[in-house]
Amino acid sequence: MISRRKLLFSSATTMAAGVAGAMHPRRLFAASQNGQGLGRNTPVITPNGTSLPWRMEDGRKTFHLIAAPLVREFAPGFKVNCWGYNGQTPGPTIEAVEGDRLRIYVENRLPEPTSVHWHGVLLPNGMDGVAGLNQPRIEVGQTFKYEFTVRQHGTQMYHPHFDEMVQQSMGMMGLLIFHPRNPPRRIDRDFGIFLNEWFIKPGTSTPDPTVMLDFNVFTFNSRVFPGTEQLIVKLGDRVRIRIANISMDSHPIHFHGHTLRWTGSDGGPLPETAWIPETSINVPPGTTRDIEFIADNPGDWALHCHKVHHTMNQMGHNLPIMTGVDQSGVDQKLNELVPGYMPMGATGMGDMMDMGKPRNSLFMGGGEGPFGNIFMGGMFTIVKIRENLRSYDEDPGWYDNPPGTVASAVGERQAIAPPAFMPRHPHPALAGLPPDATYQAVKANSCASMAKARR
Repeated sequence: MISRRKLLFSSATTMAAGVAGAMHPRRLFAASQNGQGLGRNTPVITPNGTSLPWRMEDGRKTFHLIAAPLVREFAPGFKVNCWGYNGQTPGPTIEAVEGDRLRIYVENRLPEPTSVHWHGVLLPNGMDGVAGLNQPRIEVGQTFKYEFTVRQHGTQMYHPHFDEMVQQSMGMMGLLIFHPRNPPRRIDRDFGIFLNEWFIKPGTSTPDPTVMLDFNVFTFNSRVFPGTEQLIVKLGDRVRIRIANISMDSHPIHFHGHTLRWTGSDGGPLPETAWIPETSINVPPGTTRDIEFIADNPGDWALHCHKVHHTMNQMGHNLPIMTGVDQSGVDQKLNELVPGYMPMGATGMGDMMDMGKPRNSLFMGGGEGPFGNIFMGGMFTIVKIRENLRSYDEDPGWYDNPPGTVASAVGERQAIAPPAFMPRHPHPALAGLPPDATYQAVKANSCASMAKARR
């Protein structure tokens, strides 16, 4: 696992340190390193990402964003042509404290103009970043300067407001975190996750920004499981997870093994009397959600979107429904025409073998776990909670479950008697049939209908 410390001063981030003719060589700070400039606040961890270094210039905390094309590896071996900031998507997390005076340089190395909107931020109208309305667009090769004083605290975002369909669909977004001057409580681990969805045809490398709803890749910080970084937590830690979304869909993010509290949004923190206990938090488009929990239950716990297709990788949606269809002999006949053909999904898809895939593509799920394959992908990661954790930067390995606490088989399968009361079938031809016979009758009728339609 690559730690944040190793990523912090990556070549892309170091490249962002200088604006030609605009910034003088002074000491760079990183908001995430030793809490520099954050007071008593805990720095935000961006899994699979970094925080943006800053320097003091004319009494302002000064940052530099470079908008440019890049290649992002969503999972090992799966590389995607994206647009982003400072060599990454989402762009590096910007952290500041309520009351800070900020200056942010934005340099455009894209093939078209752009702008940056500071989503949810209270600032002067001319700094709001809507091209044509609040400012001229940032032409190719230009650098613009944004300046404002932080008047709030909470989880905000930054993204373009020029050619949004293309630029946001290609990955241009980032977290903008404003910490309180006087934090009301100690947060031990503070994570930031940006949600996004993409359509990338199998065998290709460039997202299709014209797709409106039928996406096939769903990401946490532009990574899919098993490429998503794990969240490492000590038993007893108070944990905050900040979740941002500017995609086309809402995403109900579900966390296993704990009850969480919804504590804030891009509009600011919620008063404690309004905290809502949840196990899933819905994150609509154009919003952020802060959740907090006490890590009081050790183990390896799933964190994922609860829309079923959003935990699959690069599946195709234009497939015939084959569940329950008798495909006896089909593979033999088709193999004469298409060598290597394998019928799909007669009994579901969870145990299907590797049939091969196009170049630069992903299987639908996932990665190896301690008990076999974890058939999940997309918006899925693992929160590892341990009592005796030596370091947050080391993978503690899989959880060693205490004896007697793992679900297991009970021996030979037992015949289960049908319930005494069976619901009445709406179709009279199925009345009185046991469940197995009903299923076979429906399947036979469906197959006959399909064969008739083909004739």
